[in-house]
Amino acid sequence: MTTVITVPPSLDEHSFETVLEQVAAHEPEAKLLVDARHARWASPYGLTALLTLGQAFQQAGRGRVALAVPDADDTASYWARTAFFKHAEELFELHGSVPRMRGGESSVLLEITPIRQSGDVHGVVEKIQAKAAAILQGELHIDAKATMGFAMTLSEACQNIVEHAQTGGWVAVQTYKWAKRLGRRVVQIAVSDAGVGFRRSLESSQNRRMSDRWDDAMALEDAVIRAVSRFRDPGRGQGLAGIRKYVGRWDGKLSVRSGTARITIKPSWDDDLPLSENLSEFPGAQMQITIPERVPAK
Repeated sequence: MTTVITVPPSLDEHSFETVLEQVAAHEPEAKLLVDARHARWASPYGLTALLTLGQAFQQAGRGRVALAVPDADDTASYWARTAFFKHAEELFELHGSVPRMRGGESSVLLEITPIRQSGDVHGVVEKIQAKAAAILQGELHIDAKATMGFAMTLSEACQNIVEHAQTGGWVAVQTYKWAKRLGRRVVQIAVSDAGVGFRRSLESSQNRRMSDRWDDAMALEDAVIRAVSRFRDPGRGQGLAGIRKYVGRWDGKLSVRSGTARITIKPSWDDDLPLSENLSEFPGAQMQITIPERVPAK
């Protein structure tokens, strides 16, 4: 018996929840087919989370899950440009026509890149710095001084995988016009892994506050809001605090999902929930950072 998991036409941090709900409802012994044939758009979060889903099944000893690639040529071509298929072929049994990865200018600032060790993080930052400067200043009208902060934010987001996940993960950066929600251009960073997650990471620390309530939501509040770290060293836990500060300075949005919860630091232009609980279980941690184009003051 095969269970078909339907990928929605637009795949982002919210619609990906429908994928996880379907996975949670499937019979454990059933084979899985992730059907992306009708997908027409995907954010960096959607693509990195999809790879993480395949990674999670492989780590659980389920082997390669089947994945039907998008039918639309432009969608499949874009997924190829992001390097999605390059990595997906190691995690999924691909069905359908898979286009070759081609170079050229696109909205992809950083194609999907695996993060397994600190050297990978340094390579990512070096690769994106020149592009980031051009995009932040030329398209988003953000001060040149923001470029270094952007690189540091990207670095800290990736470093979380190295220090806490206990497995590899993925990062991608893209810019596009967010017409439906904001009417402006944005740059998005997505980082995803299938590791231990924030709750289990913090549980390994003897400094953890004892409480009757201890779950994924509280772990996210500790890590993202209170800058709690499992490490005792002074200054630890400040990576997420630095990300939060940078995102806030540029009226951006930060969302972090782990386990069954997602916490969101939201700007004035967004109506997302600050905290979502009782979501379908998903291993590891998934982070999305969105920086919008600056609108000159009238």
